Amino acid sequence: MTACPPASAFALPLDELRLGSRARIEIVDWTALESSEACRLKHFGFDEGVMVEPLHSGPVGRDPLAVRVGRMTVAIRRTHARAVRVVPAA
Repeated sequence: MTACPPASAFALPLDELRLGSRARIEIVDWTALESSEACRLKHFGFDEGVMVEPLHSGPVGRDPLAVRVGRMTVAIRRTHARAVRVVPAA
C-alpha cells in the first residue's frame, strides 16, 4: 500500500472534532486500518469530500462515536475515527 499523503494544516482527526460540528473529510489513512475496517468505513460512505458530523460519544468520551454521514448515522470506534482527517465547515 502507498503512504497517506499529508493533510492540510487545518485538518484534524475526526475523533477530535467537537460534537455537533460539521466537517468535510479531507483524507482517510486507509493504511492505518485493517482491510475489513477500511471496507466497513467505505460502505458507510466515509471518503474524501464527504460531510460528517459527530453526534454522540460513549460514556465519559469513550467508544463508540456516533457520526452522521450524509443522511445515515453510524457508530465507529475512536481508533477508526483517528484515521479520518477532517476540515471543519465554515
